[in-house]
Amino acid sequence: MSDASTAVSASPALPVTRRTVNPWLVAAAVVVPTFMEVLDTTIANVALRYIAGGLSAAVTDSEWVVTSYLAANAVILPVSGWLSANLGRRNYFLLSIAVFTLSSGLCGMAASLSQLILFRVMQGLAGGGLQPSSQAVLLDSFPPKQQGAAQTVFGIAALLAPVIGPTLGGWLTDNYSWRWIFYINLPAGTVAFLASYFLLSDPDYLQQARAELRKRPLQFDAIGLGLLVVTMVCWEVILSKGQEWDWLGDPSGRVQVLMILFVLSLAGLIFRELRIANPVVNFHPLAQRNFMMACIIIFCAFGVLYGASTLLPGLLQSLFGYDAFHAGLVLSPSGGFAIITLIVVGTLLGRGLDARWLIGTGLCVVSAGNFWMSRMNLDISPGQVVWPRVVLIVGLSMTFAPLSVAAYMYIPRELRGAAVGLFSLLRNEGGSVGTSVGQTLTERREQFHALRLGEYLDPLNPAANSFLDQSQATFLQQTGDPVLSHQMALQNLSDLRDQQALALSYFDCFWLFGALAAALVFLVPLMRRSIPGKGAHAAAE
Repeated sequence: MSDASTAVSASPALPVTRRTVNPWLVAAAVVVPTFMEVLDTTIANVALRYIAGGLSAAVTDSEWVVTSYLAANAVILPVSGWLSANLGRRNYFLLSIAVFTLSSGLCGMAASLSQLILFRVMQGLAGGGLQPSSQAVLLDSFPPKQQGAAQTVFGIAALLAPVIGPTLGGWLTDNYSWRWIFYINLPAGTVAFLASYFLLSDPDYLQQARAELRKRPLQFDAIGLGLLVVTMVCWEVILSKGQEWDWLGDPSGRVQVLMILFVLSLAGLIFRELRIANPVVNFHPLAQRNFMMACIIIFCAFGVLYGASTLLPGLLQSLFGYDAFHAGLVLSPSGGFAIITLIVVGTLLGRGLDARWLIGTGLCVVSAGNFWMSRMNLDISPGQVVWPRVVLIVGLSMTFAPLSVAAYMYIPRELRGAAVGLFSLLRNEGGSVGTSVGQTLTERREQFHALRLGEYLDPLNPAANSFLDQSQATFLQQTGDPVLSHQMALQNLSDLRDQQALALSYFDCFWLFGALAAALVFLVPLMRRSIPGKGAHAAAE
């Protein structure tokens, strides 16, 4: 007997939940707060300079606005399963929406950077419960054969928000104020709260599990929660500040201390949570092969998504002179193709196509999109940036919903909450790692290429001498000063070298992301057959 069958047969018989509400209405209600939460992971990035100026703070200090949100978000995600079980998933979801919306308003009214960071922590703690709760609601609201459609709805929010975030943030900041990147959550959060209040209810198996928990004394794993907080805070600070502090070469020792604390607390967390009866973070879903492979793929895939989504606007702004809004306009067409792809993929899953074929094909397309971007140059038009980006996002859209279907297919229903929390955590952390890796590699490779290009700029290089002569003649006509024109010609050559070095560093990162996506394809055959409606929890239904 397979491990999935054993898990199902060992589970107690649970009453079947009667679905009295149209699942598409439920999906519309829960996808809005998910979109808001994912949007807030990227929308503030483009406004950091404006936030620093508006609150009289240094730009480097304003980065804590993003770091604090990501750290708080990461702490709450793996705990969301425990909170849902003890508070009730509907109650926890409504509480998360309410606090997230309130804290968004407070962020917009912040009078100092310290206040904004405090309110961002509140926002991150509340927002961490939105993604796993909404995905768990979709898993329970749709029948097994329609799980592809359910994950398609969730994918629209999870994939479109990072694409739209920088564009929307840049437009609001340029035309109104940075405070509006937080105020826009108020009407959306209010509508989402009211819709969820009237449409959502906990399924029977969750009500039964909660009733059983109430009969027992409350057992809260405070030590596990403390280890989790230390682990995730250290991890997020390292990712956000590592390059600024020179990673393990940090002369003050901050990164080294944080790395030691991270390793020790993570080891202690895993050791403890696997040995207690009621862990605050349940790692047992990782023992299921499909889920473990899906976690590795989603971690790396979202690393590629966020890394490329950060680097491409930086490329357009630094080397092509685009502002944040127009850089976003070049990237935004990919969002429309993402929606179309998600709908097609959901239809194919509904017709019984094995999710593994879509995952493998999608990863190949992601790899092709990144390799295409690595072949760009500084003479391209905006249209030549649009299509590689479209290919990348189409590939991720092909991967996301099938990957979610395969991940939860063989997870017993009683472990579903823990599995959704872990999956959401790894998806978000993959984005943080991808952003950090992209920024670090860009700076390091820029230094490398500048040195290599400089090796050829010597007095014996006829091409360099010809360029200097022509530049000096041009500047001499403008200034009439031979000495000044010679200095300007040298500066022009130096600027050209730096420009090419920076461009090559961006292209190197795209090449690395393409190679990583291609390597992930080899994990797909290790997964079990994944056809919606034929997994373990389908049998349990």
